[in-house]
Amino acid sequence: MLKNKDRSSKKSNLAVSAVALQDHILRDLQLGHLSVADPCKTKVQKKENKSQSLRKGSAAMMDTGLRKTAEGPKGEDPEKEYVLDPTPPPLTLAQKLGLLALPPLPLSSDEWEKVKQRSLLQGDSMQPCPICKEEFELQPQVLLSCSHVFHRACLQAFEKFTNRKTCPLCRKNQYQTRVIHDGARLFRVKCATRIQAYWRGYIVRKWYRNLRKMIPPTDAKLRRKFFEEKFTEISHRILCSYNTNIDELFSEIDVCLAVNRSILQQLDERCGQEITEEDWEKIQAQAAHHEIYECSICLTPLFFHCDGRQAAAGTSSQHPRETVLLSCAHLFHNACLLALEEFSLGDNAPFNVCPLCRSCYQKKIVEY
Repeated sequence: MLKNKDRSSKKSNLAVSAVALQDHILRDLQLGHLSVADPCKTKVQKKENKSQSLRKGSAAMMDTGLRKTAEGPKGEDPEKEYVLDPTPPPLTLAQKLGLLALPPLPLSSDEWEKVKQRSLLQGDSMQPCPICKEEFELQPQVLLSCSHVFHRACLQAFEKFTNRKTCPLCRKNQYQTRVIHDGARLFRVKCATRIQAYWRGYIVRKWYRNLRKMIPPTDAKLRRKFFEEKFTEISHRILCSYNTNIDELFSEIDVCLAVNRSILQQLDERCGQEITEEDWEKIQAQAAHHEIYECSICLTPLFFHCDGRQAAAGTSSQHPRETVLLSCAHLFHNACLLALEEFSLGDNAPFNVCPLCRSCYQKKIVEY
């Protein structure tokens, strides 16, 4: 009898252990439709699970993490880090019986800080997501208790596909997750740095263009092009700012030409009119009244007086120089006046003018 009781107890213990292990495996595999509970309850649970799955599917097939969810407390910092599963899962029968090890306890804040430090040393937030191979940018990011970092939506899709809670990299089971924002902060810093770099480049390029407009280059071809552009710009600016009235311009030119013609006619009348002998006698008397004794060009004595005598004593031995009388009653040496006329030909003057009174003249050689 005792042997039969021992055998029956051993069989019952083995049956309980087998059921407990089977239940643990089913829960570990997250196969909710396979359960050791009452078949009636399983049918009800199946209907509830189907209705819930239909509702979730109609709402959203996958949480992409782009819309705001109500996971965090309201009114707090949106970048505050928090744990997604703060309470451990309930113990299975196998764990209660001691057949399997108990699940790890929730990590404390210090332990999470150490995990995050390991992740920072590895540079996981600076690298793309290991699942989708894309940058984290501003999308929600999760840190696992094994110090690996993923997109939250990518991790949810991976769990749904594998039907297990296993890290895609190290294959750790029953990990704990924590929402972090390191990737978003790094992305903001990168964007700010890129914007500042573009702005500095724009300022430097603008300064260089202004400098190129002000300072000519040293190369001959570029220097020529620089001055051509400057000349074109200045000409265009003058044409745009100057409003020309063609009729007024031509009328002004006609008036100037008429004035010039009248002046030339007066000069022709004064210089082209012939002087008679009587006029020359009057001019000679006027020159005698002026008492001119030396040439104003060479500043040497003239060898002519109005009374026909020599200018000074002791000059008879010298070779006399011809004296010329101008229509303006001024006297000069003929050679000096000829030299002055030849010199003044370089000015392209139409008429010869007197060196003293600057009037047009006619000349006559007088005898000494």
